[in-house]
Amino acid sequence: MRSTLISRTSRWLGASALALLVGIGGVSTAFVMTGQAANAQVQNAAQIIVPQTSVQQGFADLVEAVKPAVVSIRVEAEAPGRNTVQRGGRDFNFEFNFPDLPDDHPFRDFFDQFGNSGPGGQGSQGGEREPRQFMAAGSGFIISQDGYVVTNNHVVEDAVKVTVVFEDGSEQVAKIVGTDERTDLAVLKIDGQDLPFVTFEEEASRVGDWVVAVGNPFGLGGTVTVGVISGSGRNIGGSSYGDFLQIDAAVNTGNSGGPAFNTNGEVVGVNTAIYSPNGGNVGIAFAIPAHTVKQIIGQLIEDGTVTRGYLGVSIQDVSKDIAAGVGLPNARGAIVREPTEDGPAGAAGVKSGDIILKVDGDQIDDALDLSRTIAGKAPNSTVELTLWRDGAETTISVQLVQLDETAQANPQSPMPPEVLPEATTSLGLTLVPNGDGSGGLLVQNVEADSAASQRGIATGDVVLEVDNKVVQTAGDFDQAIAAVQEKGLNTALVKVARNGEARFIGLPITE
Repeated sequence: MRSTLISRTSRWLGASALALLVGIGGVSTAFVMTGQAANAQVQNAAQIIVPQTSVQQGFADLVEAVKPAVVSIRVEAEAPGRNTVQRGGRDFNFEFNFPDLPDDHPFRDFFDQFGNSGPGGQGSQGGEREPRQFMAAGSGFIISQDGYVVTNNHVVEDAVKVTVVFEDGSEQVAKIVGTDERTDLAVLKIDGQDLPFVTFEEEASRVGDWVVAVGNPFGLGGTVTVGVISGSGRNIGGSSYGDFLQIDAAVNTGNSGGPAFNTNGEVVGVNTAIYSPNGGNVGIAFAIPAHTVKQIIGQLIEDGTVTRGYLGVSIQDVSKDIAAGVGLPNARGAIVREPTEDGPAGAAGVKSGDIILKVDGDQIDDALDLSRTIAGKAPNSTVELTLWRDGAETTISVQLVQLDETAQANPQSPMPPEVLPEATTSLGLTLVPNGDGSGGLLVQNVEADSAASQRGIATGDVVLEVDNKVVQTAGDFDQAIAAVQEKGLNTALVKVARNGEARFIGLPITE
């Protein structure tokens, strides 16, 4: 009786409504909306019209076509030993990587974001780590008939031997052509002619599109799972160059490096990471999108390494407060904290406080978007930056240089400043001259409920600039705030330093 009732219910009903019917075990006909009634109601509502889609009958034909090009990767490697953390009598193992990532891997930041409670986190307790021999398994896929194979860098990192295992069980030792730690991609090479291979999508898939993941989870090669793209443009932390797709197809340890396909059998992305507080699949996986993979593996195949353009600026996102403080209509772009010393941006005239809105005419949404855009440009190429400066747009051409992948920022932390008796209180801040000789005004106190406190300004910070004007005395600060008010703005752009690192804050001006 229940199945008859459901079959009579219009397909207009959403998935949540069907779940409700099944969940309660039965339903009165008084709660069933017929197709005619539903259509009448839709006509009276501002409803988005969704194009008609065909019913999927299954993915067997697709899987049969692409599986020969999907391989398992077996790795013999040596890496530092790891500790297991015990808290409250339980082992904590946050499985975000496949297999465990080294401590210095960029994606470890994503792991640490969730509590430092796993291997190698700050909360680790245990004995000294010792190098260990281990066998690891991952996934990969063939992209050319002569045997180029794509996988994750973390699958083959520290490998002394890499073996590719085909669908039929045959094996071949592979050569590592090149790896890129920043995007976690690697290219292998095996011998062969007329090998089965797959291609990448040309048109980017959208959120809600089907994806079929094929890989080697837990050593169970040729495993197929299905889901949808549940998000795009994800920043999982630690990667300045990724632009991850989020998918809900089941992905587990061993799926790393394997492909996610669209319904045309084209590679949508490379499965790379999962979020899993319990070590198993919870429906949140991340894949490197095809457009990024194509760009990186092209360089790896040609040169064995990846080169990236370097602009030479430290940047941050533009908040609504910052936009209001500079008269920018919308909170977008990336604001320049400081041009780096001897960097190309500074030499071309880019200044602290400039907001980069576009690169070569392409809109920049935030700081991460700028990093990805510049990284995709070739060294020695010239880019045109559209800047917001002094309440108007301007353009500057900058010739990029090559990013030094090994360069590490090492700002010098200032000595503890001497607290001086003279102070001025304004906008919830108690400011004194900075006694360490580096300039600016030391924040001696912040009122608990003030706008400054809510924006994250804390005791010990140093106010360097207001409205892009250097402040050295209390008078400088007051004059700069007054000048902002005279412009008719309700927010002041304030440059604040903490532990030697500067950032911008949009500080509302109170009467």
